[in-house]
Amino acid sequence: MWEAIHADPSIPLAKPVVRMIIDDQRRISRRWLYPYARFFSRILVTALSLIKRIAPGRWMSLTTMDRLCLWFLRRFVAPDAVELLIRHFVVETNLVNFIIRNTATTMEPVTLRPTTLAGLGENAVVEHDINVYDVLISLEKVRVDAPDQIDFSQLDVPTLDPERRQRRIMRLDIQTALCFMNVPFCIALSLEEFRRAIHSLRFDDSFLEILAVITEDETFKHWKMGGLSLWMDTNVDVPHLVYRHALVCEYAHAHLASIARRNGVDPG
Repeated sequence: MWEAIHADPSIPLAKPVVRMIIDDQRRISRRWLYPYARFFSRILVTALSLIKRIAPGRWMSLTTMDRLCLWFLRRFVAPDAVELLIRHFVVETNLVNFIIRNTATTMEPVTLRPTTLAGLGENAVVEHDINVYDVLISLEKVRVDAPDQIDFSQLDVPTLDPERRQRRIMRLDIQTALCFMNVPFCIALSLEEFRRAIHSLRFDDSFLEILAVITEDETFKHWKMGGLSLWMDTNVDVPHLVYRHALVCEYAHAHLASIARRNGVDPG
């Protein structure tokens, strides 16, 4: 099965990235711990959300949340999984900036491109979600069309440091790790912030549609899942959607890089 997935020619990602994702999914924690972590995470987050309706607000500072998550990633999550997480922030920023550079929006390119595990601190998660909203808001009165000349700059992914030499107690896969980290996110964010973060995942289809228009390439639409942004429903399996969101971003980013190369541009 895994050999077929690795060989699948429809996957646009570079083979080293495909191998990293496959190896992460083959971890023992993904098979034996993830099903239970997924269940208990959703139950606990649902309970916390209900309680927060009665006692709203932050129950933990964002700084404490960042420190807790960084400690968890350093001690309990496999380096490859950490690298995939850092990589996602860079990849999504590249997609956001591609849209900014190829539309008439006046929004400045965003700068969230961490290269180290420590770079995931300093409210990176919150900033990451806000960037999605900001770019869509900036397009409100902008006509999105294919530009005469597409700007393929800054599609590179720099060398990332997931602190491989750090001694770890466990080496969890990224999906199991997301289940655990979803709990402090729920605790630290206000109910409205948590809902906003979850709803940002519904904009994947919007981004894919915009990318398809800019590049005049329908391939991006193949990865849409019908997540209508008008449909506000945050009673969802957050870690599951976050993982799918990360994969969609990887697919879109890899395809953009492929288009750039076909146009004689080195994406880096």
